[in-house]
Parts: sequence; C-alpha cells; structure tokens
Amino acid sequence: MNYTTQMDAAKKGIITKEMEVVAKKEQIEVEKLRELIAKGQVVIPANKNHKSLSAEGVGKNLRTKVNVNLGISRDCMDVDKEMEKVKTAIDMNIEAIMDLSSYGKTREFREKLIDVSPAMIGSVPIYDAVGYLDKELKDITEEEFLNVIRQHAIDGVDFITIHAGLTRSVCKKIKNNDRLTHIVSRGGSLLFAWMELNDKENPIYTNFDKILDICEEYDVTVSLGDACRPGSIADSTDGVQIDELIVLGELTKRAWARNVQVMIEGPGHMAIDEIEANVVLQKRICHGAPFYVLGPLVTDIAPGYDHITSAIGGALASAKGVDFLCYVTPAEHLRLPNLEDMKEGIIATKIAAHAGDIAKNVAGAREWDNKMSKARVDLDWEEQFKLCIDPEKARRYREESRPTHEDSCTMCGKMCSMRTVKKILKNEEVSLI
Repeated sequence: MNYTTQMDAAKKGIITKEMEVVAKKEQIEVEKLRELIAKGQVVIPANKNHKSLSAEGVGKNLRTKVNVNLGISRDCMDVDKEMEKVKTAIDMNIEAIMDLSSYGKTREFREKLIDVSPAMIGSVPIYDAVGYLDKELKDITEEEFLNVIRQHAIDGVDFITIHAGLTRSVCKKIKNNDRLTHIVSRGGSLLFAWMELNDKENPIYTNFDKILDICEEYDVTVSLGDACRPGSIADSTDGVQIDELIVLGELTKRAWARNVQVMIEGPGHMAIDEIEANVVLQKRICHGAPFYVLGPLVTDIAPGYDHITSAIGGALASAKGVDFLCYVTPAEHLRLPNLEDMKEGIIATKIAAHAGDIAKNVAGAREWDNKMSKARVDLDWEEQFKLCIDPEKARRYREESRPTHEDSCTMCGKMCSMRTVKKILKNEEVSLI
C-alpha cells in the first residue's frame, strides 16, 4: 500500500521502517506508536531525502528530545568550524539539529549537515531567504518565499519552522499592546517587517496550503513557530501570545487534513509558576500536537548562565508534558555559541529532558538512575563514568583530585557513607584514622 507521509501511513494502518526504529528506541509497542502518529500526538520527522537519518519520535509517551541550534551567519561564516560543532553534537547523541544559517554558503552547509547527520534536521527557511535570494527583505515575493521552502525540502530537511500564525490581526494587537519586548522571534520580526513594508497579509499564512503541498511531497514536518513568544517574563501568557496560539490550533487541523505532521513551538521566557498552565493550554488549543519549547527561561537576569535558567524551566515543562526542548547555551543573548558553549547547553538541556522523563514515567528513564545509584553503592567508579550524562567531565574531576583510598573520593575520604555502611553490613572493621 502506498503512502505519502508518516501520518498518512499511520492512518492507513501501515507500519513504516521509521516507526519500527522509533518503537525499538522508545521501548513502546509499534502498533501503539502508529496510533499516536495517526492522531497527531506523535511525529516522526523524516524527509524522504534525508538518507543518513536514524529516525526519532517526538510526542506523547516518548522520551523528551533535545534540539541544538547551529548554522553560519554574516559574522561567522566558517562552514568547517560549524561542521566541527555538528560532529561534536552528534557524538553527544543529540536527537535534532536546527540549521539557522542566514548568510554565506548556507546551502553548502545544509547539504553537508544533512549528508552526515543521523539526527533529524530542522530549519527556518525565512532566515535563509535574504542571503539565498540576495535581495532586500521588502523586495522578496511570496513565490520566492515558497521557492526557498521548497529548496529546503528538496535538500532533505526533516522539519521546518514557519511563522504562519502571525496574521495582520495579531500584528495589530502587537502594535497596540504595551509588550515590554515586542517580537523577539527573529523569523517573526522579519515577517512582521515584510508585512508592514508591503502592507500585506503574512505570505506564510496566505500560502499555507501551498506549503502543505511541499511538505506532503517530501514528508516534511511543520513546526508552527511562535512569532509572539514572550521574550521576557513580563510578556508571558499575554493576549498576543494566546491569540497566535489559537491561529496555530486552526492551522494544525488544516495540516492534519493533508496528512502533514505538526509540532507547535512555545515560549520563551516565562515565570516558573506559569509553565504548567501554558503546557495545558497549548495541548488543549492545539489538539494534543507535540509541544516544542525554547527553555522556557524562568528569569531574565542571568546572561552567561541562561543554560541554567532554561534547564530549570525545561525540566518543569518536560515533567508537565512538553515533548521537545530546544537547547539554550551560556552565550544566549550575548553572542554566537562556541564549541564549549554548545556542549554546556546540550548537557544542561539533556539533564532537564531526563528529569522530565522521570516525572512522566517514560520507559527506561528511572532504570538509568537506578543503575547509577547501584554503581555508587558499589563504589564502582568505572561503571559510574559509563552511566554519566557527561562521562568526560566526571572522569576529569576525579582525576584532578585523587583520594588516598581508591574506594572513596576527596570529599569524604574514609568517612564516605557508602564505604562505611558497606563495611558494617559485611561485618568488616571500620577504621577512620
């Protein structure tokens, strides 16, 4: 039986090879997975032209996935240096890479990325439009925007972020609203500018059906971007954000009618006590579609440490039902992340995702922690390193401060609680001098 997309296959009762891969990774029955995909509650972003892909699922009952943002820009155009980050991110077993390239040899980078990456690849085509077309923003035509989207699909991008919910009605409310940080979404701000400069409706909204044609042809998942996400805790959960979310819910149904898979993007900056309500609201308004968030950052005052502010918010968001976390690095709000920034951002976000998975009782999550606890009780340092989320750092810390007694560490030495209790339980002598 033929099918066009993973969702189309799922609705027809077909088990695809991608579904089988994901079911095995997630320790879930493949038939149950198929049902969730048919309902739109799980997506498998898998472009037909991404040949190196190791499929991942995003959504209900699955592990919380982590995305890494990379790409070249006007100030940092070194493709080889960015590919070094790609290799490191892949070695760290991330599930997704978003190519946010906006200037220079963007297609060269994208093609190299897709060629080597087993991780799913996302992009924001509007970022690429100005450089790819070599035209000022206001002069880009609606057809040219579609051409850039089509090129990304042809190249093998698995999911695209499009800011289709930023209608003129929503824009009017932005202009009449006392938002502290206005529009902080780069894609949203570009579309807002284009709409104002050309006195037209959002071309991504008016051409949504044509975009679905492209996505259906190549099985590209639509990630409905939140152009109006709050860029400060002062703006979180305001009327502008909610108005756009309502539009995204309507667009979700239109995409599903065409068997195009959908994710919904979300905040952003948000006070910690608003996170759970936002997750519930998104899931309700957008009919249970997978939820993909940046952070959320729970305070605005920590530049240089925003991998921590976002991990705090990300852990709670994941625990309450968020399916996909976009990493935030220590360089957020300050500069393009370097290799070390990227690594710190990945680790912080992976910790947040796993903490959420424990709360959601995702298959295998608690078992990992239990194995680590057993290795600690056994004072088995090699097993602890093996189970670490960052083995290199853990091993380096121990090597930098070696204990007198190898079955302890320099924090407690012979007073190590694990060592003491273990000896007592074995009826052995306890000597602390």
